[in-house]
Amino acid sequence: MKVAVWLAMLGLAGTGIAAAQDRGYADEASNNFKVAWADVLRVDPVYDRARGAAREVCEEVPVEHRVDERGNRVAGTVVGAVIGGVIGSSVGKGDGRRAATVAGAVAGGAIGNQVARGDDGYYQGVERRCRMEAGPAEERVVAYDVQYRYRGDVFMSRLSYDPGDRLRVRVSIEPVE
Repeated sequence: MKVAVWLAMLGLAGTGIAAAQDRGYADEASNNFKVAWADVLRVDPVYDRARGAAREVCEEVPVEHRVDERGNRVAGTVVGAVIGGVIGSSVGKGDGRRAATVAGAVAGGAIGNQVARGDDGYYQGVERRCRMEAGPAEERVVAYDVQYRYRGDVFMSRLSYDPGDRLRVRVSIEPVE
């Protein structure tokens, strides 16, 4: 009879161990801990801010380029003098013609120089300008700071998930030496 009781107790103990293993906390009694529920008081997400990938942004921009003014003035003076000389040579005869040619060249040169000076020395165009811009910053939740209460005491833990209203906790009891 003693052997039968002993075997029955062994069988029940084995069933309890198997049930504890099925629930995910085997050897609970031998390791001095138990699993219980705590009330969650507050959950604060913890964010990680990462910069987006850099990208190139290009746009067409109107620009003005400065032209070499000295070259413009010389060219204007020479062209004006030639045109003025041709016009002056068509006026008069003999010495008057020579004088008119010289006067036409001088007047044409002066006029050509003034026209070249009146040019602002710029020409307009379009230029493609590019720059690198950082992409938009991305925020993502990397953890949760959770404040919870177990049997009147308040605790804080950082978890990888949002526990909801209740949190399973492992309660461990050990003697203090």
